[in-house]
Amino acid sequence: MRRFLVAAGVAVTITAAGCGSTTATPSLDKHELTAAEVLQQTAQKTDKVTSYAADIVMNMTGPNGETGNIEGTMRAQTAPKVAFDMTFDKMSSAGQDIPGGMRMILDGRVAYMKMDMLKALMGGDKAWIKIDLAKAGAQAGVDMDQLLGQANQMDMRNNIKMLTASKDIKSVGSEKVGGVDTTHFAGTYPVTEALKQLPADSRKQAEAAMTGMKDMKFDVWIDGEGLPRKMAVKAEQAKTMAMDMTILFKSFNEKLTIKAPPASQVAEMPTNEPLGS
Repeated sequence: MRRFLVAAGVAVTITAAGCGSTTATPSLDKHELTAAEVLQQTAQKTDKVTSYAADIVMNMTGPNGETGNIEGTMRAQTAPKVAFDMTFDKMSSAGQDIPGGMRMILDGRVAYMKMDMLKALMGGDKAWIKIDLAKAGAQAGVDMDQLLGQANQMDMRNNIKMLTASKDIKSVGSEKVGGVDTTHFAGTYPVTEALKQLPADSRKQAEAAMTGMKDMKFDVWIDGEGLPRKMAVKAEQAKTMAMDMTILFKSFNEKLTIKAPPASQVAEMPTNEPLGS
């Protein structure tokens, strides 16, 4: 479970207020869109988002009943390259808190991790540990596509694309999220169909991460500009892992720079310390 929490962190490491009688439901030429059309429009708009910030809560249950939880914030950029900077102030595994939480910067298949538990395990005075995920996965016998796929479950664009596979999405009312008027939509989607909505470069990782999952239940709150303000997903059936996750989006397209920490503060992950340890 701790390995899963770290992997989830790797994602982990996958928003306009109205007034009076104005609704938050997007419209086109005075034609009010159906719930499915709104979702398709939102998927198109999120593809154009170059950066975003969000609060995240994820709860997990393993095949033997073990539990895990992470809570924190994520900053993500999609241009000029995809990168994530995540800080999880609260992490627990099997009912025990993980002291110090974790911060992780993910740049492709290289991760920079700042974690008290890992630093204590390795010794030394460097604040950050650099991990080549492909090498670490091979040493630990871990499928990195699966771990990166779990991380990509936090990615806004992939999440919204998968929601478009729903055949039963419906509007369930208007609500304010973070002071912004939104329309609340709810539905379910079959995982096999949802995976088909993803680009090829993301699909393999997502398939590995969602093995055993059959159906997902979701809620999404969309503002008047057609952008998601909040999203919640829950695995309804899973042979290997049950999961529920809530993402609260706080900003879009703000100037954002994510880069590796200074080299003087970074230590390499030793080859004799596999990620799984």
